[in-house]
Amino acid sequence: MQSDKSDPIEPKGTDCPSTSGPEKKALRTVETEAPKPKGISAVAVLWTFGKCLGALLPVYLAGYYRVSTSLLMFGMMVYTGWKHVREAKEARLKSAIQFLDNEEEFTTMKVSKIKRDLPAWVNFPDVEKVEWLNKVLQQVWPFVGQYLEKLLVETIAPSIRGSSPHLQTLTFTKVDMGDKAMKVVGIKAHTENDKGQVLLDLYISYVGNVEINVEVKRYFCKAGVKGIQLHGVMRVILEPLIGDVPIVGAVTMFFIRRPKLDINWTGMTNLLDIPGLNVMSDSMIMDAIASFLVLPNRLVVPLVPGLQLAQLRSPLPRGVVRIHLLEAQTLAAKDNYVKGVMAGLSDPYAILRVGPQNFTSKHIDNTDSPKWEEVYEVIVHEVPGQELEVEVYDKDPDKDDFLGRTKLDLGIVKKSIVVDDWFTLKDTPSGRVHFRLEWLALLPSTDRLEQTLKRNETVTSKAGDPPSSAILVVYLDKAEALPMKKGNKDPNPMVQLSVQDITRESKTCYTTINPVWGEAFTFFIQDPRKQDIDIQVKDGDRVQTLGSLTIPLSRLLSNANLSLDQWFQLDNSGSASRIYINTVLRVLWLDEEHVSSDVSSNLEAGLSKQLPQQTSPHPSFATEGLLRIHLLAGQNLVPKDNLIGGMVKGKSDPYVKINIGGETFTSQVIKSNLNPTWNEMYEVILTQLPGQELQVEVFDKDMDMKDDFMGRLKITLKDIIDSQYTDQWYTLNDVKSGRVRLILEWVPALSHNATLDQVMQAQSLQSYKNKTVPSAALLFLYVARANSLPFKKSGKEPKAGAELVFGNTTYKTKVCDRSRSPEWNEAFYFLVRDPREEMLIMKLSSAWDQPMGSLVFPVRELLSEPQLVLDKWMPLDGALPESEILLRAELKILSSRMTEAPQPSVTDSKKKEMVISTEQTFKAASEDKKSSKLPTNELVGVSSQLKHSEAAAEAKAPASTKDATPAEPAAVHTAPDTLPSAALVEKPTDPEEHATHSDTAVKGNFEPQQIQTEGTGLDNLAHATVTSLPADTLKPAEIPKAGEALPPHTTPSQDFGKEGLLRIHLLEAQNLVAKDSMMGGMVKGKSDPYVKINVGKVAFKSHVIKENLNPTWNEMYEVVLAGHSVQEIKFEAFDKDLDSDDFLGRFSIQLNEVIRSKYTDQWYTLNDVKSGRVHLILEWVPTVSNSVRLDQVLQLQSLQSYQNKAVPTAALLFVHIERAHSLPFKKSGKEPKAGAELVLGETTYKTKLCERSTSPQWKESFYFLVHDPKQQMLVVKLSSGWDQPMGSLVVPVKELLAQPQLVLDQWFYLDGASTESQILLRAELKILDSKMVDMISTGTLPCAASGNGQVKLSLSYASQKRQLIVIVHACRGLLSHSKDGVDSYVSLMLLPDKSKATKKKTAVKKRDLNPEYNERFEYDLPVAETRFRCLSVSVKNNSASFRSRDVIGQVQIELAQLDLISGITEWFTLKDEAE
Repeated sequence: MQSDKSDPIEPKGTDCPSTSGPEKKALRTVETEAPKPKGISAVAVLWTFGKCLGALLPVYLAGYYRVSTSLLMFGMMVYTGWKHVREAKEARLKSAIQFLDNEEEFTTMKVSKIKRDLPAWVNFPDVEKVEWLNKVLQQVWPFVGQYLEKLLVETIAPSIRGSSPHLQTLTFTKVDMGDKAMKVVGIKAHTENDKGQVLLDLYISYVGNVEINVEVKRYFCKAGVKGIQLHGVMRVILEPLIGDVPIVGAVTMFFIRRPKLDINWTGMTNLLDIPGLNVMSDSMIMDAIASFLVLPNRLVVPLVPGLQLAQLRSPLPRGVVRIHLLEAQTLAAKDNYVKGVMAGLSDPYAILRVGPQNFTSKHIDNTDSPKWEEVYEVIVHEVPGQELEVEVYDKDPDKDDFLGRTKLDLGIVKKSIVVDDWFTLKDTPSGRVHFRLEWLALLPSTDRLEQTLKRNETVTSKAGDPPSSAILVVYLDKAEALPMKKGNKDPNPMVQLSVQDITRESKTCYTTINPVWGEAFTFFIQDPRKQDIDIQVKDGDRVQTLGSLTIPLSRLLSNANLSLDQWFQLDNSGSASRIYINTVLRVLWLDEEHVSSDVSSNLEAGLSKQLPQQTSPHPSFATEGLLRIHLLAGQNLVPKDNLIGGMVKGKSDPYVKINIGGETFTSQVIKSNLNPTWNEMYEVILTQLPGQELQVEVFDKDMDMKDDFMGRLKITLKDIIDSQYTDQWYTLNDVKSGRVRLILEWVPALSHNATLDQVMQAQSLQSYKNKTVPSAALLFLYVARANSLPFKKSGKEPKAGAELVFGNTTYKTKVCDRSRSPEWNEAFYFLVRDPREEMLIMKLSSAWDQPMGSLVFPVRELLSEPQLVLDKWMPLDGALPESEILLRAELKILSSRMTEAPQPSVTDSKKKEMVISTEQTFKAASEDKKSSKLPTNELVGVSSQLKHSEAAAEAKAPASTKDATPAEPAAVHTAPDTLPSAALVEKPTDPEEHATHSDTAVKGNFEPQQIQTEGTGLDNLAHATVTSLPADTLKPAEIPKAGEALPPHTTPSQDFGKEGLLRIHLLEAQNLVAKDSMMGGMVKGKSDPYVKINVGKVAFKSHVIKENLNPTWNEMYEVVLAGHSVQEIKFEAFDKDLDSDDFLGRFSIQLNEVIRSKYTDQWYTLNDVKSGRVHLILEWVPTVSNSVRLDQVLQLQSLQSYQNKAVPTAALLFVHIERAHSLPFKKSGKEPKAGAELVLGETTYKTKLCERSTSPQWKESFYFLVHDPKQQMLVVKLSSGWDQPMGSLVVPVKELLAQPQLVLDQWFYLDGASTESQILLRAELKILDSKMVDMISTGTLPCAASGNGQVKLSLSYASQKRQLIVIVHACRGLLSHSKDGVDSYVSLMLLPDKSKATKKKTAVKKRDLNPEYNERFEYDLPVAETRFRCLSVSVKNNSASFRSRDVIGQVQIELAQLDLISGITEWFTLKDEAE
């Protein structure tokens, strides 16, 4: 994580180049061993206590022996004087010894203080004095001022005026560069570089009396600059050198490091109030000016024509340095407890800088010797000169503590190729950091690419970013013949260049179709064989795309010099639109041949412990199996309940106890039944040990005494395993009579998922009275060990234990002895119902009280692994970055015999018959239906594909049914390869339905069977149809060839789909008449107003606002009307009273006037009363037949909030239902009286009931208000006389979005009817293109339409700084319950955040409902973490009392849903806390 505080200020003085002496010092290895971390010393505490006791002892003895007080005082004075003299003498001796021991260091420090204020040429012999140059500058300075004045007035000012409409009146009123010229205090020439250039370092000092004034007349704003100071080292490169006058082709100037820049602004506050600049701050302007002068930005002045300026401004880098931040030792301890009494450690992290490239490591909790093991890559433009700057901080909730800094010239890395060393931290008592720095050369060929890619596979980093194998430099030159904007206007083109998830943007060229950019961009490439560069040419608003281009990097690999320098034709643009780009690829190569073996060795491998890479469980691991016990029924049980003192034999209330392997299961009690049916299932995981038995005991449940014994039986586990599957009656022992029917199955476990779908299908078809769901798999888990667990808060090592949670099952490991690398070596198993949905949660803690990390492991990840096994180290969440756990997870699919049951065949004479008592079977079915409803996913209508094979399925269904004797229930004899009847979901047995639907057939392959249900809700019907049908269900049905000729399309009337939507926004009212009187009318009160709105036969009524003559309703109503209507919209206001409501006024508006104006926002005066007016927005919303603006319409939905909870409609759906064909007959054999019910959301329509016919015709039209076309669906249910269902149809509205003109007009198959049943209808969608959609981008959305108000935010992510940037601009339309307004401020927090460390807030704006803040906040956050964080924004009232709420409104923004790389600026609607 990054620091929330600003960087510490560097020591004053000008940075000067280093000599060979400092280079040797930078590479010096620190030999001292790291001291032990600070902590509490028991001996020191006892010694301090003893000294205090010794000091008090003389006082005690003096009082005890009654010694004179004056004598005691005299003794203390003598002792104090002696001690003072002794301490002074010791201090003098210590100072003298220290001076002698450190004479050289002391002298150097004193001299450096003297030299600090001297010019650079005094300190270093290679830095020369250039007084002649200063005299020249002083002489030409007035002419430089004239040039700069001309540049500002004629070039810069027009550019600023064209950049923003708010700055069109900007002018420079005064430009005076003063009479103090810039001074060059020293100059150094570099001769070791390229011979084709001259390299100079100029040490500049400028303290100027500049005066520049600017005025923006539109906003009456005046501002300016009065005085500038600039100190730094400027590099000047004279290249290319040519053989003609002026010898030098161009002059390039830049600062290698950020100079010290100080500008004295005048009128800065006024300037920042301008809308075009209100997103900026003083510090942001200073940063922008300073960064413009620092690498990689360069100022190029061409001296001869024909130069490629883009390549001079952005030449290829000198190389790339790969920085391995490994570890640190002996860092200072900054965390203290109990106000400093207890010494703690630190939570260190490091900040690395190379020019403008910044990186921040993760912070390591509670350690003085952190191990980061992170890798970063930086581009090096200039060596010598550029430096690696490292600062280490201690992470704290408030302000981070400084732990030291160090620097290294990257020129040393270039010479050494690899630098692997410890660097001592400066400005701190102790501490050193271990780096490995690698110089990666840039190769113009692919000869070493394969070696580079293989080596990168061995480079690991906890920072998350994979190492790069190449860099790509893109020189964006110009474009030609770009298309015009909408409205035939010249575009403002800019370019977005993207490689993988990194996007860069060019500058914007205003009002031109032939832009010239002349910019360069650099990207790191992981694998150039697989990556592409995507180029998007867009208008300045980044909405309209002017053209696109994708270049596979593999094209560069086949080109000479790995470059492409040419024109490219743009896609999705004009026929002549093209762009000129020069792309250069360079392979990164580490020349290890020139590195000594001791330096190039893998240091991390040598330091880290050799940990096992896989677990080593016992051979018996994962050998357990599953025993599945189906307790079906009992027969002829012994009666135990006697009546009338035993004179009359009663029955029994039997239940069963089952014991196996230490597990006990108890069945439900069946009341008064000697032939009970339980239909229950139990599962137990067992190890195959000899001698295990399954014990079954039957008891009679009694209330007042001990339960009566009714028999027992035993079955050996070996017999069950040998037979695998047993279905039989078992006779009870130790009683006169009775037997129990059991199905015992030893379920085989497989290490592949080929049969998983069949297992899940069989699971859905089985239903048991004890609500048990059969397991689909077994999960075996072996927890081996952990590594690098965090310390406890006390600094001690933890006593680690692991808790495993899977569904409702929880296990705990043993608690290990104190260790950061505990070993458990324990195995566990779990029953898995659904391997695709369930997940294992592992929570580590110290002695079960202090959390130490967790792991969430979805079981579905095992399905893609070989043998369904995962055995590896896994990182822990919520712990240290290096904390991990080693475990083995093994999944085994349970291949039950029931999933392999073949389809029974009528012709197969060898199969046993199923003998079922019809009366009792379906009685049990009805009882089971009452006690347990079917799951939603079993209410599935048969798709059209299944219907065509229904007749064949019926032919295969077994139908042999015989009546059983009434003396005892029927025995169900089932073949071993078929499903037991008690485990199936029973079907209804209407004899008339048997002709149409398949009966209770037992299908071995478990194909979906049609289930006729009544009273199922709309949600079930919609869910069942949409989720279960094949994808081609909504395709047009084929028109039958035989019979009457059916029309292919509907023929609606000409008025179909012509209606429009009237949207009424009732905002507020003012100066209403007071109708409530008090004290018999002597005191005037107020009113409780509400409004009635009538549009034809449609009426709306607003909420009542209590005691308010200026109420705010903020309600919205919608009504669909015909466009040619001449209706009136009537408004009446009333005062709510207990008896009769008082009249407050009325007015009316002609509908045709609203349609003509499209959009009206105004106040309307109330008639027939003394005073009062109402504020309305009336909108006749246009409809369009395309989905281009649908996303913007849905965005408008999210931005609007109304007090009556109304949601604006996004579209209108018009449905014309024409006719149906081949509907099924009724159960009685008669033709149906067909009617159709149409449902969408909460709106329901019914057609007329047709005369008896299987081909009814309705020819009726309906319309629906659609709030979200991507989610809602239309359901059409056909029935006979509204009581007997005859089929249904589900049409997701999103299907229309892919159709031309958003229209579907065709025949559709009906679900739940016969195979040839169809319906002909037309569905037409029209998107509502509200004018308010255009107001979103302009920021003029009506404030009253935003509920509690709105807040304007800008959110973006700075990839280089790894920071989330949030700018709070303003609020508008804040809800106030006071006439004085609110004192508001904005509070921000990144969730989840238990410690509230990310909480930030703006300044308070007093008594303003539309406050402006313009404050910027930065969060140090890795880009990967933004997917899991949510920004909570609360607008609060600082003046709220205990009676009123302090939160005005809130909004929570999911960062994963935003394009933070490109950045967004939006108004967000505030909602109540409850919402």
